[in-house]
Amino acid sequence: MHEEDIKNIPKERLPRHIAIIMDGNGRWAKRRGLPRIMGHRQGVKAVKEIVTAARQIGIAQLTLYAFSKENWNRPKDEVSTLMDILYNYLDRELATMLQNDIRLVTIGEIELIPEKARQKLLESIERTRNNRSMTLCLALSYGGRAEIVRAAQKIAQDILNKGLDSASIDETLFKQYLFTASMPDPDLIIRTSGEMRISNFLLYQGAYSELYFTGTLWPDFDKEEFIAAIKDYCGRQRRFGLTGEQIGKGGKAAL
Repeated sequence: MHEEDIKNIPKERLPRHIAIIMDGNGRWAKRRGLPRIMGHRQGVKAVKEIVTAARQIGIAQLTLYAFSKENWNRPKDEVSTLMDILYNYLDRELATMLQNDIRLVTIGEIELIPEKARQKLLESIERTRNNRSMTLCLALSYGGRAEIVRAAQKIAQDILNKGLDSASIDETLFKQYLFTASMPDPDLIIRTSGEMRISNFLLYQGAYSELYFTGTLWPDFDKEEFIAAIKDYCGRQRRFGLTGEQIGKGGKAAL
């Protein structure tokens, strides 16, 4: 697939927000007789390629499921190495983000991340906060169910301590208590490696997301397949509860 293929897709049909479940690093390494960590290192190269491609294509926001809350249960040496990889990625890519006008943000319980990596993350967020061409969101120590529980806890606190009227709680207000309060919901969620589940990722936000599953392991997921996923998305009709006839007659699909 050539780069000009993406130019044939009208800009207004591009997904505004793409979220990716980056799966398959361990299997990529196992198939090659390599330690799991080598799969994670190769996966970082895929991250760099896809972030660059998203910026070139004109995607406004890219969210990457980099480390789930459940991942803390993995072997300690693997978790430690993953935190080192995170630190090194941020250290190397800050200049690129600044050069390409990419703003870095994060979602998740980042207070659980070791101090060295956490401070590098916060530094990168601060250094890029005025960038506007694309937002790169790293989901770190993130879990969808935990996020919803956290939001409910905060709402309960505001009812008790700030006099929030429970009758005023609607979807608009509830979203303000999520990690993603300032973000648009994902239009497209991609999962690599052949698994067909969303694994506790953006459970609330992904209610109407289009899903794209590929058997390609994350380290092998490249710009060509990324474009293929986008083209597939652009060929779909998003109805948000309306009928196809309503959309065809000019009905506006909106949540």
